[in-house]
Amino acid sequence: MSSIAAWLLATARTPKKLKNWRACRNMARRVRHISETGLRLTCLGLALTSCAPHDGRTHVTVQRFFGECRANVPKGRPAIRNQDGECEILTGLLDRFEKENPDVALDVNIVGWPGYDQLSAEYAAGDPPDIVTVHMSAMPDFAKRGLLEPLDADFARIGIDPNNFTPAAHHGVVISGRDGAGKTGVHVYGMPFDNWTQLWHANLNLFRQAGLVDANGEPILPHAPEELLSQARQFKAKTGLPYFLQPTDNERAAFTRNLYTYLMDQHAVIFTDPHHIHLDTPQAKRIVELFRQVYAEGLVAPGQDYPAAMAAFLNGKGGVLMNGTWVIGALTTESETAGRPLYHGYTVKPYPMLYGGAPTAYVDGHAWVMPARSRTPAQRAAVLRLMKFLQVHDFDWSRTGHLTSQKDVSESARYLDLPHRRDIVGLATDGQTLPPGIERQFAIHDIIGDELASAVTGHKSVDAALKDAEHRINDLLFHVL
Repeated sequence: MSSIAAWLLATARTPKKLKNWRACRNMARRVRHISETGLRLTCLGLALTSCAPHDGRTHVTVQRFFGECRANVPKGRPAIRNQDGECEILTGLLDRFEKENPDVALDVNIVGWPGYDQLSAEYAAGDPPDIVTVHMSAMPDFAKRGLLEPLDADFARIGIDPNNFTPAAHHGVVISGRDGAGKTGVHVYGMPFDNWTQLWHANLNLFRQAGLVDANGEPILPHAPEELLSQARQFKAKTGLPYFLQPTDNERAAFTRNLYTYLMDQHAVIFTDPHHIHLDTPQAKRIVELFRQVYAEGLVAPGQDYPAAMAAFLNGKGGVLMNGTWVIGALTTESETAGRPLYHGYTVKPYPMLYGGAPTAYVDGHAWVMPARSRTPAQRAAVLRLMKFLQVHDFDWSRTGHLTSQKDVSESARYLDLPHRRDIVGLATDGQTLPPGIERQFAIHDIIGDELASAVTGHKSVDAALKDAEHRINDLLFHVL
């Protein structure tokens, strides 16, 4: 924190009549380019008159990621462009809530993705936000330490029915945690906003060129490892391009998601308990060896980070982009733009099962949670009102491409009529999160991605990579307090 911001906070604490410390804190966060003298004069005025808002509204702090796009979303108006973007939709929804609830003021704090370092620091300072976006995979780290409010009774009172959550969403937010009395139990700890997963985004124009479309114009996808290699070789021979585009440098999450999904395809037990992962297995070895062969034969473009892989797909340089639900909107727009490589040539499918299992995929999701902290009854009621509003407007958020978290939306015609949703909606039921209670999932993903990247690119043997990943993760989980 700058010396200016620190001085502002110190000044804000001084007068007894300052009732709203959090308003001063939010002001300090916004300090950027102001002279020391000018700011101190401003603070002096605030100290004398109190920086607590006197607008008669209940103020709550909303902390979120998904980026900053106010220039693209003027207050009270639709987005100027990218209307199905995550930032644009969420900014519009929060504006709409304030308009429809004039007695509530949302003090929005936008953090860089994923925001957990800042959130942890806020907890350490005793000043977390009132409501915050988190990944479902991160929720156990907070819930098990009593840092999130159980919401079962609140949801029953305001009409949020967890039975309306899709199975994937329900599995992500109904977890074990510790309540304010220190008792451990399974509770609803968040309002699910979506589920997301990795998908196969296909360039149909190149698939046609490769002779890999069926009579209905749909891409012919593999259903066994040998079929994958055969079709990828055919694609490369016919087009001169790699079958796969995948971030392999810096952003290695795709390696982890590939492994999880194809372990689930084989009904493998990934975690034997919340403190032990099981990766040194024949099931994991056959997956990594398959993608090592894909890499060795040049069937995936090498040396690409996330922007490079995305740009390559947009420019027609590969057949299948392994990326998430969140790019469906942007790629659909490309497919509707004359002159672009994807024009009339884009589709998206769930991962094809290669090992005989029923359709599934590793899924995560976003949720809204209420950090445990002191707040007034009016603030708690305002937070719950916002959660209910976001549930009611789940369809609007689902335009991003993410899987809806609400059963009634997933069954509605307006959702199913969105581009490609009928192809992926099954994952809201069939998708699987990791077992509830697994902590440090972000760190686990990084370890797996690191080790698998070394194995797939040939810098390490498959056996050594899987043994080392298992050991590193189990050591991490052993030391979780």
